[in-house]
Amino acid sequence: MVTDPIADLLVRLQNASRVGHIRMSLPSSKIKVAIAQVLEREGYIAEIEKSKKPNSLSLMLAYKNGRPAVSGFKRISKLSRRMYTGVHDIRPVKRGHGLLVLSTPAGVITGKQAREKRVGGEVLFEIW
Repeated sequence: MVTDPIADLLVRLQNASRVGHIRMSLPSSKIKVAIAQVLEREGYIAEIEKSKKPNSLSLMLAYKNGRPAVSGFKRISKLSRRMYTGVHDIRPVKRGHGLLVLSTPAGVITGKQAREKRVGGEVLFEIW
């Protein structure tokens, strides 16, 4: 049993990208689907498919010029310590080359979308 499903998703995504897999499969949940949709919209995942297996999610990984779109990530809010931020404290990641993902009352969104909607929330992770 996985205790941190978001970290599990990110580690699986990074490991599959590094070894050159085209597709990966993992157990599905509402938060994982929401995060995958954000990552697909931002170009870190090529496609999301609901697998035929029950409670399974299949992701097609994105590559740019033969290199993985995901080169690293940092989990900010953990199970042992939740990190929250207001809209005024949201900053760019890697000087604009990364992505900040937050869980807000408006759903799971990026840092840029949170600034536009003027909402803060739990900072889930940074990805670049």
